[in-house]
Amino acid sequence: MVIPRPAMLESVDSAPFTLAPDARISVAGAGASSVAELLRAELASDCSRSLTVVHEPPAFGDIAIVIADDEAPDGHDAEGYTLEVAAEGVRIGAATTAGAFWGVQTLRQLVPAECGSDPLTIGAVRIVDHPRYAYRGAMLDVARHFFSPDAVKRFIDAIVLLKVNHLHLHLTDDQGWRIHIDSWPNLTAHGGSTGSDGSDGGFYTQDEFRDLVAYAAERHVTVVPELDMPGHTNAALASYPELNADGVSPALYTGSKVGFSTLLSGDATTARFVDDVVREVAALTPGPYLHIGGDECQSTDPADFLRFIADAAATVARHGKIPAGWHEMGKSGDLPDGTVGQYWDFLTPRGSAADETLSFVRQGGSVIMSPADVAYLDIVYEEGDRLGQDWADGPTTLRQSYEWDPARVVPGLTEAHILGVEAPLWTETVETVSDIEEMVFPRLAAVAEIGWSPAPSDTDAVETARDFDDFAERVAHLAEHWEAAGTNFRRVPEVRWRERVSS
Repeated sequence: MVIPRPAMLESVDSAPFTLAPDARISVAGAGASSVAELLRAELASDCSRSLTVVHEPPAFGDIAIVIADDEAPDGHDAEGYTLEVAAEGVRIGAATTAGAFWGVQTLRQLVPAECGSDPLTIGAVRIVDHPRYAYRGAMLDVARHFFSPDAVKRFIDAIVLLKVNHLHLHLTDDQGWRIHIDSWPNLTAHGGSTGSDGSDGGFYTQDEFRDLVAYAAERHVTVVPELDMPGHTNAALASYPELNADGVSPALYTGSKVGFSTLLSGDATTARFVDDVVREVAALTPGPYLHIGGDECQSTDPADFLRFIADAAATVARHGKIPAGWHEMGKSGDLPDGTVGQYWDFLTPRGSAADETLSFVRQGGSVIMSPADVAYLDIVYEEGDRLGQDWADGPTTLRQSYEWDPARVVPGLTEAHILGVEAPLWTETVETVSDIEEMVFPRLAAVAEIGWSPAPSDTDAVETARDFDDFAERVAHLAEHWEAAGTNFRRVPEVRWRERVSS
């Protein structure tokens, strides 16, 4: 009853494991202690079990975490793991701390959600598991509505249970600039002072952002910051008149329309601005990627767009990061080697979206798949929903989010070209943590499974290769854990929710 579905799960016909109050977590290998401490904290929170971490061989009834070169499934050292549950104990084996951590997330789902009383048992099972894609992402837009560092940490805690390992933070847009830049302080002092619908706004200090990045890294999540440009830049233009062609700042913007703002191309002040913000954000971000948007630049002259994107991507590379951007950046033929494109069009590509996406591959890069009509988390579940938007052929059901395959969207884009998948949440209508969770869960579970679990065979239709009824049953089981953790979720009609899951 695990999401994402493991590569191999075998129930064992033998006595279950009993997690006794005096059980210990035995660790061996570099990094095992840090993973054990996270497991200890989760069991204390989930089950009021205060286990002790020990650096000695496991005894009967202990949980063992072993990290060694030969512990991962063959060919899957980076994030693969094995998990064995037997009457004698639980054993998680991996070659890396990341692999062991994902094994811990599987174990957490195997532990009964109602686990505060004795005896607490887990059925005997053997799992050999590893991800399909290296990149499994969720995006949180903090520009339209700002969310505090604690809210983002809560989001991280929820997504790791699904083995999501990248958090894309959309930090800048027309409605607000959310990361402090020392060399351009008015970006947050003025540009960060409001948000969609006149909300209060806010921003992260550099220390707060460093803390968020470190919190995510402890949980094997890489933060991908996005500085959207040259469009989606009204907050920056409002903050500095010198970024405007006429030297006059526009008013702050709290609406939802897009495509009206643009930075200048070929301008010395703009080049200094881009270099400064990229340099400072790159220095705050140990992860390899820095996202520069590049989408919906309807007010940018096409020739200026090509020049701007080539220059901005080169700036990112010069500051030691891999440039990433939405698929429109593929219009440029001058991207640095390795640039990552993010496809956000539909399951059936429209216009030039497919060719723009393939452009990244032609230039030595790779692609993240986020087709809006199945992977965008802000699209309404049902007609008339209070939250969400319906522009991407909405509504999007849980079944639709589950029954698609990344390698079958863009003709010519093969498995080898795909870095992974990402489910974005745009927040024009999303104002609270509860709103976030209602839009994200359970649909993120579907996209997470697509990113982790084995691909359908080439000869199978996705609808038959992926068993939605089985998935829906596992979602109902996972919802018990969401409820126990206080995580909000949408009770979609496609799932037969268990009675103890409250309305």
